[in-house]
Amino acid sequence: MFVVFEGIDGGGKTTLSNLVAQGLRERGLVVEHVREGGRFASNVTQAMRELGRDARNLALAPRAELMLYLTREVQLLEEATRPALRRADVVIADRYVYTAQTLAVNGRGMAADEVAPMINAAMAGVVPELVILVDVDPHVARARRRVSKLITPDDKAPSRKGLAGTDLQRRLREGYLALADRDPARWHVVDNTEADLHAMATSLIETVLLAHQTDVATARARTALPIAPPVLTGGDRDGARAALLAWIDRRAVREPGLAAYFLAGLAGAEFDDRRRALAPRAPVVVASGLRWFDDEASWLLRHELAAIAPGPIARSLSGLLAEHPASAALLRSLVEIAPREVGSALWGRDDALAWELRERLPADPLMHSLGAVAGPRAWAARDRWLADRGGLGAIASVATAEIACKSVEAIGDARAWELRKALREIAPVAALDATFGVVDDRSWKWRERSVERAPKVVMRTIAGLADPRAWALRDRVGHHCEEVLDTITGLDVAAAWQLREDRVGVWPASVLKSLGPLAATERGQALIASALASAPRSIAVWRQAILVEDRRRAAWRGASWQW
Repeated sequence: MFVVFEGIDGGGKTTLSNLVAQGLRERGLVVEHVREGGRFASNVTQAMRELGRDARNLALAPRAELMLYLTREVQLLEEATRPALRRADVVIADRYVYTAQTLAVNGRGMAADEVAPMINAAMAGVVPELVILVDVDPHVARARRRVSKLITPDDKAPSRKGLAGTDLQRRLREGYLALADRDPARWHVVDNTEADLHAMATSLIETVLLAHQTDVATARARTALPIAPPVLTGGDRDGARAALLAWIDRRAVREPGLAAYFLAGLAGAEFDDRRRALAPRAPVVVASGLRWFDDEASWLLRHELAAIAPGPIARSLSGLLAEHPASAALLRSLVEIAPREVGSALWGRDDALAWELRERLPADPLMHSLGAVAGPRAWAARDRWLADRGGLGAIASVATAEIACKSVEAIGDARAWELRKALREIAPVAALDATFGVVDDRSWKWRERSVERAPKVVMRTIAGLADPRAWALRDRVGHHCEEVLDTITGLDVAAAWQLREDRVGVWPASVLKSLGPLAATERGQALIASALASAPRSIAVWRQAILVEDRRRAAWRGASWQW
């Protein structure tokens, strides 16, 4: 029996597929998982995955991408899946051709009738008896991925697929659900937004076991999915606050990191109490959520968590918070413990404290700190770093090129352009990202060439810009790149309002985030009401509605918030 798990990133399908494989073995079945532990059983397939994932391959066209992904599946099918089907009771795959199909059609906009024959050819008659679609709210999935990265950081570069922006996951989810609707006899949809993961795994083990003994229809009829808690609604601002607090309290029991993640930025005694309660169980996530807070409770938490989560505490001291008297002492105490994060907190600073701390930083974190600092002292530091590596022309590794590009973010002088241009082939995303805040003709040409392949990065580089060229770029991707809204935070112009009003039904949480101080206006209030009405059960919308409303009422603690 061939069983496939599908779903968007962060939905839990990999964890569930591994738990199901283990549970079936414990019940006496011979089970082979062709991607157990997240790694393909074929080294060739794994190498193809890395090729498709590599963000340096920006120029990869959608049709070529589809063929590459299908080639990967064909290799795994011939090398691992077919042989396993001959000897095992159950063969499990974490993704199959449906991932490539959904990405091509829903993600890249290819025609379904063009893609379908290629999918059928790749399967070559090997059709799974059961496809388990692990469905999840994309906001929750994204939060889980971010929590995982906070708790277990890695130096893995962002994937090429991620350059499309967060809306890709929403579109992929729609694609998977459409496939399930068209083939209900084989597709089994389970919602992992609110469910207990282990209860879900137990239910799926019983489903697959019974399907192996009888058939899929019988198995689905006789096995019940775990009952998830009811999802509350937040139809107005008070309802949103009550619903979010109830959700956080419930989620804190089994996913404390996720609960802490949704507390980030929220001001008030009820949120402070929950942050403090979660700090012993999710210290890194709680610390990460303290950025911009300038009140007594947050400073106490910073001091308590500094030894446990030094990196996030250092990052929380960036921006205007750096001017707080307590920041200097904390940064001095953390510079040896969390040098990279201290370097990031110093980004754009050219003051005496920043240079004092840079003297204590290792070379690479020091480079991280130099973005937006263009003076002679900063260039002398860059020159020393480059000389130690044999000069600009000797840089060959992606990681080294990314550090160099990071050091010239928001700098538009000739030397910064020389560096970006020299390293563009090695680290194209980092070089593009380094045009953030640069508004000369060359920067606009770079953005125009990359906006279709890396819209998320391009949007970051134009944040807050009202230049007509910025609006032309927004118009090109505004229908499929959610990050377009991050570029208009607080912009009070007709085009920005039109964009918000056009997308509030699609990206309601991001629309609210984009309001900034405009939440206080009559038009802003109307958008808040519209977002809550269009997504009354969205955790992300509840949170943003609370954030913008609290700021509107001037309840934001301290004066250091940057819209």
